[in-house]
Amino acid sequence: MRLRLALGAAALLGLGGALAPGYAEDTAPEVAIAAPPIADPALPRFEPQVDTGAALTIPQTDTDDGGQAWQPVGGGMASWYGAELAGHRTASGERFNPAELTAAHRTLPLGTRVRVTYHGESVVVRINDRGPFVRGRVIDLSRAAAEEIGLRRAGSGKVALAVLDDTPDSSSQ
Repeated sequence: MRLRLALGAAALLGLGGALAPGYAEDTAPEVAIAAPPIADPALPRFEPQVDTGAALTIPQTDTDDGGQAWQPVGGGMASWYGAELAGHRTASGERFNPAELTAAHRTLPLGTRVRVTYHGESVVVRINDRGPFVRGRVIDLSRAAAEEIGLRRAGSGKVALAVLDDTPDSSSQ
């Protein structure tokens, strides 16, 4: 019993030091931050490899959209999200609707039209949000978009991505 009391008192004393008046304010202690190391050009750089398997093949033009040119931008794992976020504001300011063909991507500009291809099935989505926030995923599709390409049942899968090349010269290609 005395041992328990002694351990409890020691724990409280240790915690009491962390709650001292000097730390009660919401300020960080001054710490010198070292500069990041400069990359040595003699060392090899890590370059991630893109899987160019059959699931990542995507046509350069889309006849469904009148022959507009699509620029491949890689691919990777995709997932989808639905009713749990319905009505929440997206990064574009609109409310998320799982029945629309939209998606979340970390870096593509909001409003970009993206062709997502999964096992030969494609859907065109509009980027209206940021994400995904799960490591290893490149895009989060709305429920409707996932259903269009058969990804909803699987939950996630490897997709190919291409963006609409809407530059003025793309119509002549």
